[in-house]
Amino acid sequence: MDVEPFGPGSMHWDTAGEYRNLLVAGSALVLQTMHPAVGAAVAEHSAYKDDPWGRLNRTLASVQKWVYADGAAEGERLRRVHQPISGVDEHGRAYHALNGEAWAWVHLTLFERFVALNRYFGTPLTVEQARRLYAESRQLGAILKVPEREMPDDLEGFRRYFDDMVANRLEAHPTALEVLSVLRGTPAPPGLPRPLRRLWTPVGVGSGEFNHFVTVGTLPPAVRAKLGLRWTAREERRLRHLGHAVAVLTPRLPERLRYMPVAYHARKAARTSRRLERQLRSA
Repeated sequence: MDVEPFGPGSMHWDTAGEYRNLLVAGSALVLQTMHPAVGAAVAEHSAYKDDPWGRLNRTLASVQKWVYADGAAEGERLRRVHQPISGVDEHGRAYHALNGEAWAWVHLTLFERFVALNRYFGTPLTVEQARRLYAESRQLGAILKVPEREMPDDLEGFRRYFDDMVANRLEAHPTALEVLSVLRGTPAPPGLPRPLRRLWTPVGVGSGEFNHFVTVGTLPPAVRAKLGLRWTAREERRLRHLGHAVAVLTPRLPERLRYMPVAYHARKAARTSRRLERQLRSA
């Protein structure tokens, strides 16, 4: 069954391509690799340690295609790439990258990180906005062939699902801890617009330390506890101050600096198309 693609007017169209998403990219990977199947697959088959920003750029390009280009084709490509990824982890547990639970977890963490992104670095979503965004996430899951049985029906179901996954399924996987270590030494991403680059390296904090700070700070408290990560009230205040600065700056940026290239060009093309349609109707 064909699934309606995204377009202007959807929440994903307005948010999925923003550079702001880099601020929660690290925490998304930590959450994902805490799932034992995902952690094992990434440890054995990913280049995140040798080429962290290359890996991130490929992921971001893929995410943009889901929303701003041919999402179904990109979803099929991802499944082909992941099909041969399987093995047995250090505890003797078999894993496969397309395991339904693991495939859904990777996808649904992105919704949870979108919510966190707006809570820390934008305007917190209302309940109705969160419901709408989650409905769109289920739509995106259908495009990416995530098994419907693995996706909770609604926002309230998702919240129960997420809490249960954190409490009973996720673990302090060595890959997740290694991701945190790699993030600490990661430089600012190449090509980051200058206004955002200034935020990337605040005075007295190197880019890697900053990245680690933001990643740890935006993780849910229960996840930090499971990973044994320390987080103080002072650090929370620093994160909130940073978040306020990003929230104020982002809407003032020109669109070409706010959005990644695939998103920027798709949005520009959509506006041009709508303008031509209006002109034709009025002719």
